[in-house]
Amino acid sequence: MSTVETTVVTVLQARTARRRPPAGVLAAAAWLALVALAALLLPLLPGFDPLHGDFAHPSAAPGPGHWLGTDAAGRDVLQRTVAGARASFTVAALTILVGLLGGGALGLAAGWFRGPVDKAIGFATDLLMSVPSLILVMITVSLRGPSLTVIGTLIGLFTVPHFTRVVRAVVLSLGERGFVQAARMIGTAPPRILRREIVPHVVPVALTFAFTATTVAIVAEGSLSFLGFGLRPPEPSWGGIIAEGRTALGSAPWISLAPAAVLCLTVLALNYLGEQLRSGTPAAAKPTTPKPTAPKRPATKGVRG
Repeated sequence: MSTVETTVVTVLQARTARRRPPAGVLAAAAWLALVALAALLLPLLPGFDPLHGDFAHPSAAPGPGHWLGTDAAGRDVLQRTVAGARASFTVAALTILVGLLGGGALGLAAGWFRGPVDKAIGFATDLLMSVPSLILVMITVSLRGPSLTVIGTLIGLFTVPHFTRVVRAVVLSLGERGFVQAARMIGTAPPRILRREIVPHVVPVALTFAFTATTVAIVAEGSLSFLGFGLRPPEPSWGGIIAEGRTALGSAPWISLAPAAVLCLTVLALNYLGEQLRSGTPAAAKPTTPKPTAPKRPATKGVRG
């Protein structure tokens, strides 16, 4: 095979590797899609009732009819786990909405105006980050009562400083770029520069960080429910189901292990996809190029006198 043919084959292989995502990305995306579809579609099926108890089969082992078993009240663990996914995803959606909108707006203002505005926003975000977030959420839930709206909004409020810092760093970097400087020199209005030059570059970075915020929201909601500050029983949530089954770990471990496994796999998939997005092109998809070798110096013959 000639050198040209070898080069063409290498380029085609590299392009194919770039187009085809790694197996880990496909597996993580497939798992998240499976959990999301189950949370959206299974509750629409007839007979789906996570609060219904089969009193003839309490603490039944996994098998036909109850694929993940039942809890001490005879409630189907699979149905309760699916219903718990809806609660976790609702809290995560509220968290991203509050954190992305609030933190994005503050980050744009801090990075664009700089000076006193940047200092004031920086002080406010530092102050918010110094507050013990989980304790404050527990106190608020105790006073106002548990609800997904309250929990999701409070967790989102504590992600605002992190979104603010991420967006601010991107805006500060873009402010020194040539296309932004050129837009300023020709007299383009600041709102137009932000809308056309800054925001399109900020959105991908903020959405990438949203994967991390989603995992924080899911874990925080599960922790609050486990401690008794989430949805009140018998309303299902992953943390609440795990807490209900901890007293029967010896005799019926599936009650806690099933939602715990789903929770762990979901967080793992979100973290993996977030890391892949942050790193850009996966290492497995990058074509390997041979290391350049130093050119050989031509041999020089000595000049005889």
